[in-house]
Amino acid sequence: MSDNPYSTAVLAWYEAHARDLPWRHPDASPWSVLVSEIMLQQTPVVRVLPAWKAWTERWPTPADLAKEPSGEAVRMWNRLGYPRRALRLHACAKAITEEHGGQVPDDHATLLSLPGVGTYTAAAVASFAFGQRHAILDTNVRRVLARAESGIEYPPKTQTKAETALAESLLPPEPSVAARWGVAVMELGALVCTARNPACADCPIAGQCAWKLAGKPPYDGPPRRGQTYAGTDRQVRGRLLAVLRDAVGPVPKTALDTVWDDHIQRERALDALVVDGLVDPLDDGRYALPS
Repeated sequence: MSDNPYSTAVLAWYEAHARDLPWRHPDASPWSVLVSEIMLQQTPVVRVLPAWKAWTERWPTPADLAKEPSGEAVRMWNRLGYPRRALRLHACAKAITEEHGGQVPDDHATLLSLPGVGTYTAAAVASFAFGQRHAILDTNVRRVLARAESGIEYPPKTQTKAETALAESLLPPEPSVAARWGVAVMELGALVCTARNPACADCPIAGQCAWKLAGKPPYDGPPRRGQTYAGTDRQVRGRLLAVLRDAVGPVPKTALDTVWDDHIQRERALDALVVDGLVDPLDDGRYALPS
């Protein structure tokens, strides 16, 4: 049984303040939920919404995507970032189509066996698409629980067994309520208990939060470095992929050479795209999205 001192307040707050997101609607398909969870990894909701809408309109079922070349998934991914996720979704669609009759499996262990589906995504899909009882630990949830329970501003860089045990101990016993708790505490972290400038005055559990009650002591762990983008190989990779996405077919190497002046960095980025399966080098020296 769960002994969750926060659930009543957090669930009531969620009922009043949750964002109206299409993958949360009662009629959202398990596939559309899975797509949203992959897209939302390291990408904010505002950028995911139009991409998710376009993706699910073009490929409303796994079978629809599985029929297309993986390069079309990369093209459709556009500028969401971390484009290997597009390949994972395509591989996922093929596995669901070929091994599970075209239906996203509702079993947590089977979800975990799908390409590109890790612990968090399997728990999220099982909970949000199928109303099951699983501990969900994304960045937002980990931050809320670190502050409320552990009294620290930020969780450890790497998820710990103690965090998993805490999340499991807080799960309401009723599966449907547990699923709602999972999305509610995640929303609280996204909207109120944010990484910077948390709105403690708006928090439904501020009176129980160990971090706030301790005077909000500043983080004293290892340095937290934000991710940079400008000038990195990630930026170069993005520019190279943009050329291929916008082209109607294979492009000559000269078309790629114009996107970045640093020859060594450009070639390194292109080689990495080939290794990752995001770009196909053709025998005639041209380059294309994967077929």
